[in-house]
Amino acid sequence: MNREFDVIVIGAGPAGENVADVATQNGLRTAIVERELVGGECSYWACMPSKALLRPGEAIDAANRTPGVTGATLDVEAALGRRNALASHWDDNGQVQWLKSVDVDLIRGHGRLAGPRLVAVTHDDGSVSQFEATTAIVVATGTGAAIPPIDGLREVRTWDNREITTLKDVPERLLVLGGGVVGVEMAQAWKTLGSEEVTVVEMADRLLPREEPFVGAELSEAFERIGIEVMTGTTLTSVTREAGDAPVHATVQTDDGTVELVADEIVVAVGRRPLTGDIGLETVGLEPGSYIEVDDQLRSTAVDGGWLYVVGDANGRALLTHTGKYQARIAGLAMAGNTQTRAWGDVKAIPRVVFTNPQIAAVGLTESDARDAGYDVQTVDYNTGWTAAAAALGKGYKGTARLVIDADTRTLLGATFVGPTTGEMLHAATIAIVGGVTIDTLWHAIPSFPTISEIWLRFLEEYRSKYDHTFV
Repeated sequence: MNREFDVIVIGAGPAGENVADVATQNGLRTAIVERELVGGECSYWACMPSKALLRPGEAIDAANRTPGVTGATLDVEAALGRRNALASHWDDNGQVQWLKSVDVDLIRGHGRLAGPRLVAVTHDDGSVSQFEATTAIVVATGTGAAIPPIDGLREVRTWDNREITTLKDVPERLLVLGGGVVGVEMAQAWKTLGSEEVTVVEMADRLLPREEPFVGAELSEAFERIGIEVMTGTTLTSVTREAGDAPVHATVQTDDGTVELVADEIVVAVGRRPLTGDIGLETVGLEPGSYIEVDDQLRSTAVDGGWLYVVGDANGRALLTHTGKYQARIAGLAMAGNTQTRAWGDVKAIPRVVFTNPQIAAVGLTESDARDAGYDVQTVDYNTGWTAAAAALGKGYKGTARLVIDADTRTLLGATFVGPTTGEMLHAATIAIVGGVTIDTLWHAIPSFPTISEIWLRFLEEYRSKYDHTFV
């Protein structure tokens, strides 16, 4: 194997694969180092299997809301089989073949920095090989589940996103610690797949606390309708499990006092931590285990020479697969000499979708975040269920949608949509924010009838009524 490359990427998740591809397309000889499966967390333990687990419940709900459709049933074995297929049965051969097709060399093993432009790879047999990058090294090691310092939590068997997305059987009683994206998606997925008891414990006063307040309220209502217990403003204080498959006993503190919960398994979904603790950061003067700060071309701001790039979760800018891919494209171009293209979309207009039912789709700033940032804020709200398309899609289609507007420039700062399949609504808002489109221009963007996107017209009508009666 060659020991010298133009670019060496540590981590073959979506961000790492994409930066390697772009670098190669621009004439750089590139290698990628991976200690697990090529394709990374998203392909095998997060995005793909989790969406497969959520889809059956979403489809049954759509059928049940549609007059004239009866008898929708769930085949759990088939649903789990589809999950397995979308996770490629945890076999990365297809991804490996793709790397070969784009002329990226794959080096199997645990990659660590060994000094400026040097990477040492420990292979499965314990041997170590050293490689040199003449142009750049890219850290794309992603994140793992964070474990909070709660009494007993590290001593008992717990599940994180990897275990909960790869189960072979439906758990009977499930306790989910954390009301963020992983927590709410997996709570709903397994409840609809047959779990008898599912409880979500969230320390904040609402689910998905970083989104608009109505998001958490509407999602909690949907959860309660299907029998998920939601405990917000609640702190887990201790966990015990006698041994093996014994039940989990959890003590939580609520506003009303201490409550004891019992479940068969506990899922820890309280956040992520950068997987940078064992990649040799200390050899180049960086702190192991920390997010690595980068500039807008994804180069480390603390390492001289401009040779160290960081894409995806490891830089902490936006912990999402699609933002990691976006960063990868910019970093790949920068390494090839295109230094005019800079990353800013992943801080100004971060699109995010929670694939629960109803879906939560948001981009940019919430109203609260916009006010905290000093903007003169205007907002308009509308119920997605008040569109003609919602009536055609069936009974009970509803959810709040909001635009956050900069009153000074009359451009969008953020948007949020709640409702079935609203994730498909999001890109229009993302384009409007990135493009600096004014609401005056939006008036001339005609939505098709009858589609849920007609809500854009309703937004403008609400704006005219609330803020500017001369607006046409």
